[in-house]
Order: sequence, then C-alpha cells, then structure tokens
Amino acid sequence: MCVGIPRKIVEISNPETNLAMIEVNGKKHEINVAFLVDADHPVESCVGEWALVNLGFAMSRIDEAEAHKTLELLRELGEVQMKMDAMLRNNQD
Repeated sequence: MCVGIPRKIVEISNPETNLAMIEVNGKKHEINVAFLVDADHPVESCVGEWALVNLGFAMSRIDEAEAHKTLELLRELGEVQMKMDAMLRNNQD
C-alpha cells in the first residue's frame, strides 16, 4: 500500500518533461505531473492545484478541502504515534 500526501503545485519547472514544483516546509521539491496532464488539462493548468503525491509523482488531483482534511488526519495520526511510542518507552523503564 502506498500513501499519497496532499501537496499544492506551485509552479511548472519544465513543461516539456511534465515537471513541477511543490513546497514542503518552505522548501521546493520537483515532482512529475504526467499523470495529471491530458488533452483537457495541459501541464500549465496544474499550477495551483492540489494533488496526491507519492515518490515524486503527482498521482491524482484532489480538491483543496479534501487535501486539508487529509493533512489534518495525517497530523493527528503522527501525534497518536508519538504518544504510543512514549507509552512504550515508559513501560520498558
């Protein structure tokens, strides 16, 4: 199973090769948006869109509201995992 992380596409870095940029924690990362591009959606139309990104590829479009919900759930899961890890460490002492 793979997990796509919602990310907003902020610019096109190379339209010929379908490469675009996303921003994560203030740093830009290049991804491939070929799966989002078709006759109705040229590469330039990807700017400003949200996509599920996995291993450097934008796998599918996602609307902004769903992107924010998913990011919040992922944040909550991370907090739960940290609490569980702390409980396990305390039980080992």
